[in-house]
Amino acid sequence: MAKLWYRRTALGVSAQGSSAGKDRFTMNVAIASYAFHGLLRQGMIDLFGYLESCRYRYHLHTADIWSGMLASTDDDYLAKVRRALDERELTLVNLCVDGPHIWEDDPAVREQHYRKALEWLHAAEVLGAKTLRIDAGVRADTFTDEQFDEIVRRFREYAQRAYDAGFKVGPENHWGAEVVPENMRRICEAVNHPGFGVLLHFRGNEGDAVMAPWAMHTHISWEITESCLVESMEMLRAAGYQGCWSVEHHSGVNEYTEVAIQLAKVRDVLSRW
Repeated sequence: MAKLWYRRTALGVSAQGSSAGKDRFTMNVAIASYAFHGLLRQGMIDLFGYLESCRYRYHLHTADIWSGMLASTDDDYLAKVRRALDERELTLVNLCVDGPHIWEDDPAVREQHYRKALEWLHAAEVLGAKTLRIDAGVRADTFTDEQFDEIVRRFREYAQRAYDAGFKVGPENHWGAEVVPENMRRICEAVNHPGFGVLLHFRGNEGDAVMAPWAMHTHISWEITESCLVESMEMLRAAGYQGCWSVEHHSGVNEYTEVAIQLAKVRDVLSRW
């Protein structure tokens, strides 16, 4: 259970709604497609069903696509996905990619990951993504100098390409060395590029505030919505965050209903700003 630690009294957030607040209420929330991984595993949803659900079940104008739900990165398939997004008037606020993280100990595997990452950068361009998550790699708690230098070098390259195309790219604090907030801060400070950011996976602890200045997107778990949602969102808002608030569910059961609960709680917070 995440700890409730943020000091709300320091934030001075108005409880009154506004026209800008209503825009956030209707437009600035999303559902990570990983939230439906249980249905995907059972063959009961696919990417196009997810997009349909976003628009017509949950009344969203956003999509947050996990790579595990994309069947291919071929141009013909990507064109179909882009058409489906456009037909539903959905903006792809995040493309969340598993697999081609930057560091692997084997140089040949590292090169394979690099080539695959380039494919995903292309996919983000085709789909009009606003953010792209590619992880750093490294399963230990710390980076060696060699690992860190390579991670920073690649992220700078990716960030420039993303910047040129109008989006941001960066890691998520969800496994390996990325879970340690100070490691993420080091990467952010070293990359130091306007096309770079962090997908902030809220933990409900002091580490969230460490990464907040670089947050480009969010993932909000059930645990956060049930414990310290208001404090987490107010902290990030106070840090100047302008991105999307995206819920992610992990249980693999009752996903349509559980996601609706999470989404309603996030919308409730936004409606009070």
